[in-house]
Amino acid sequence: MKPIENYILKRLEDRETNNSYRTLSTDHSLIDFCSNDYLGFARSSLLQDNIREALAATRTLSGSTGSRLISGNDYLTEQLEASISVFHGAQAGLLFNSGYDANVGIFSSLPQRGDTIIADELIHASIIDGARLSFANRYSFRHNDLESLREKLESARGRIYIAIESIYSMDGDMAPLEAILDLADLYEAAVIVDEAHATGIFGAKGEGLVHHRNLQDRVFARIVTFGKALGCHGAIVLGSVDLRSYLVNFARSFIYTTSAPPLNHISISEAYKYLEAGDYPAIASSKINFFRSEAGGLYNSFIDSNSPIQCLMAEGNDHAKRMEGIVKQAGYNVRAILHPTVPAGKERLRICLHSFNTESEINGLLDILKQNL
Repeated sequence: MKPIENYILKRLEDRETNNSYRTLSTDHSLIDFCSNDYLGFARSSLLQDNIREALAATRTLSGSTGSRLISGNDYLTEQLEASISVFHGAQAGLLFNSGYDANVGIFSSLPQRGDTIIADELIHASIIDGARLSFANRYSFRHNDLESLREKLESARGRIYIAIESIYSMDGDMAPLEAILDLADLYEAAVIVDEAHATGIFGAKGEGLVHHRNLQDRVFARIVTFGKALGCHGAIVLGSVDLRSYLVNFARSFIYTTSAPPLNHISISEAYKYLEAGDYPAIASSKINFFRSEAGGLYNSFIDSNSPIQCLMAEGNDHAKRMEGIVKQAGYNVRAILHPTVPAGKERLRICLHSFNTESEINGLLDILKQNL
């Protein structure tokens, strides 16, 4: 066996030994408490009909035919960027093919050697990967800890970027946005906020937590993704007109990739129309409040969260996997989040609440958890 093959086999065996081996599944027969389809848009037959009608009316190509700087740009795409920017209260925006591409694009191209990126320790992997490509100095601060952030700001050099999520994907808790922005002002730092899990859930019409707190003019850039509550795919970086132009010129994950097909952009456009037509943040809030109330004393074992992401702590990969198996056996699709995705000792069951989860389903899931924790 060749050395490379030995290396692959050894790494996979290590994962199996640690009970952290990942596999893919096509089973969607269980009651969904794991997907990011918080508002049920991905399964909405009405939204699907709207997308089909819009696609038929547009009579566009099936593919974009190239990168946006070559042949893959059109009026539909630029109109979509403009309308999304208006919805979120931003000057401008630039579409990326995924949230991963967006975060890699901005964090790899904007900070330079000699600059400093300071990220919350629980920041998404895509931001970490982008920051690694930047050659900037990189620090992390303790999760939502303002004093830890202040200490890192004192050590920062060059232009300073603070990277946070408004709602953290593996904990479901909120960043202290106002306090972080106040600190950033003192050190002339630019704050970049990933709004992936806040879009559609917070704000009068789902504009996100930054807009909900009326902080959009104080945040340097926001990353909004479409693969969660909007039920589509892709992302947009929101910020100034100059930032958009900068990313068009320097973000490699934008420049060197084929643009998403027109169908994707039509789907995003229709999803935004669907979002604006309903009262979806209120629907999401009612589900969250019901879950927290019905959990009772069990909620002491959860990370406190007012988002659709509700995490029950289950220390150790073995314990978390066992709990996942019990819940799945009862018919509920809930996923264990294991080390190394989260720190050792912080393993958990990540429960995602949706507009389509009934009160009976929520109570059934909670009953299983109460009986087996």
